[in-house]
Amino acid sequence: MIGLIAAVSILGQGPDLPSLPPIRRDPQVTYLDRHGAVIGVRGGRYAPPVNVDRLPPYVAAAFVSIEDRRFYEHDGFDAMGIARSLLTDVAKGRMAQGASTITQQTARLLFLSNEKTMERKATELVYAVRLEQAYSKKQILGFYLSRAYFGSGAYGLEAAAARYFDKPASKLTIREAAMLAALMKSPTDYDPADQPERSADRTRLVLDAMVETGAITPAERAKALASTPKVWKSSPQAPAQYFIDWIDDQTIKITGQPRQDMVVDTTLDLAMEDAAADAAKTVVAHYKTAKIEQAAVVSVDGFGRVWTLVGGTDFATAPYNRAVDAHRQLGSAWKPFVYLTALEAGRTPDTMAVDEPVTIDGWSPRDFEPEFLGPITLQKALAQSINTVAAKLADEVGRPNVAATAHRLGIVSQINTDPAMALGTTLVTPLEVAQAYAPLSNGGYRAQAYGVERIRTATGQVLYQHKQAPLAQVVANPPLSELTGMMRTVLTQGTGTKAAVPGYDLAGKTGTTSDYKDAWFCGFTGGFTTVVWMGRDDNAPMRRITGGSAPAELWKTYMARALKRLPLTPIPPGPPPPPPPLPEAGAQPTAVIGQPAQPVPTPVANPS
Repeated sequence: MIGLIAAVSILGQGPDLPSLPPIRRDPQVTYLDRHGAVIGVRGGRYAPPVNVDRLPPYVAAAFVSIEDRRFYEHDGFDAMGIARSLLTDVAKGRMAQGASTITQQTARLLFLSNEKTMERKATELVYAVRLEQAYSKKQILGFYLSRAYFGSGAYGLEAAAARYFDKPASKLTIREAAMLAALMKSPTDYDPADQPERSADRTRLVLDAMVETGAITPAERAKALASTPKVWKSSPQAPAQYFIDWIDDQTIKITGQPRQDMVVDTTLDLAMEDAAADAAKTVVAHYKTAKIEQAAVVSVDGFGRVWTLVGGTDFATAPYNRAVDAHRQLGSAWKPFVYLTALEAGRTPDTMAVDEPVTIDGWSPRDFEPEFLGPITLQKALAQSINTVAAKLADEVGRPNVAATAHRLGIVSQINTDPAMALGTTLVTPLEVAQAYAPLSNGGYRAQAYGVERIRTATGQVLYQHKQAPLAQVVANPPLSELTGMMRTVLTQGTGTKAAVPGYDLAGKTGTTSDYKDAWFCGFTGGFTTVVWMGRDDNAPMRRITGGSAPAELWKTYMARALKRLPLTPIPPGPPPPPPPLPEAGAQPTAVIGQPAQPVPTPVANPS
């Protein structure tokens, strides 16, 4: 090894080595929410090299102080450090000790594997010397900070700053910079989110090293230790990853595999997405003893733009997208399609029906409550979710006609037409249910759910622009206004009273399957629809969870926050206004993930 060090020293002064492998980065796709906030990046794992000159001096100094104090003095490797490492390796009989300089680590990150062999170490030394010849110290440090792994899926300093502190690297404090530098020894062992005590101990060592190297003063060290940075337990943009998973495939289908960096302007509202994710986690945790495992939340406006799409309670541990991919029985939330078909056939909310025992083709529906109510209006039957009335009504108007109504409004899944279909035995996804309820919120017009508004290159060239299809009326008055009026009573005096938010014109429907495997609340205000599903991935029953309990509570918790971002808009009888224009195509995504790149405008109301 000593001979190799000497050879590398000579080689560093001799003829040029062959060119280093090019530093490549696959094209990246940056996703922005409707206000310009970065919600995620897909594609190339690494960001462009960090510009050290744009960082506070103490950020780079934190890494140099703890990883390689002689970084600015050596020519790529530390001979004394390697000698000490060699003695340790000989004593242990294997390649164990590191002693790698930042330049060596950079060479390994760029070109090599982590294989612990003498051959790999020798190649690493050669590349380190060559890097020092080809690039400045600041450039090498930039490469290192751009490629280093910081744990929790964060590759590079910018990703780490966003992951743990929800800020750009240029805004890191001394304490935060030291915490990230501490991760270099072991991203798992010193994770500030999962190992706060070990992270704190290692951070103190980094700060001590920064004082010893003159990077900071003892007073700055004391101030840093006295600070308590907010560390995100999970990635601050994690909830939006369900949404990005959904539209990422669509983006590739539209543009093909990216050949250059692209920016995708989406329909998502990050603040609402966060509110929905928080509500889902909170309510599921509250009802844990009732064996609720998962939840999904989808919000669409009257044009089909998806504002919120939460596919589960934790993307990191359960990335399966229940909002898009889980086909579950809708239960009584299917009944609006039955009643709309009946209203279009001439019934009215005041038409009388009888809640009584009934058998259709050998099947006998049962109500949630054991007592039969006798003669009641259709309005009360829907508000109280009476199964016998819905089953008879679907049989009278024709179950194929009910299926046609559901398809017309936006259900895309195959619909069964057996007698039990009236009670929601068809398997559907939360996204398509939200799409099918949207016409009830926007004046009766079909709303195809979508999430991609525009795709452009990083320089602003528009590659794709969503074109709103001409409005197609799928529900007319008076049946539309009659049905929405009936669905208002669900929240005021029916099964969905727990979902009511005072001061807003709301309508909706609860849904519960007979075996408690699925529970829903689907509701809307003027031009804005939200669907909530709760259940278990293993399809096991919950403990008597109905749509009017936990789902209604989740819906209200989320909508109480979401509605504040929307103008007070009553459920309309007419068509929606045209959608507002998008920001200029040349606008650049300059914000860190989860933060707005520009002032957030007041959201514009949809169908009114």
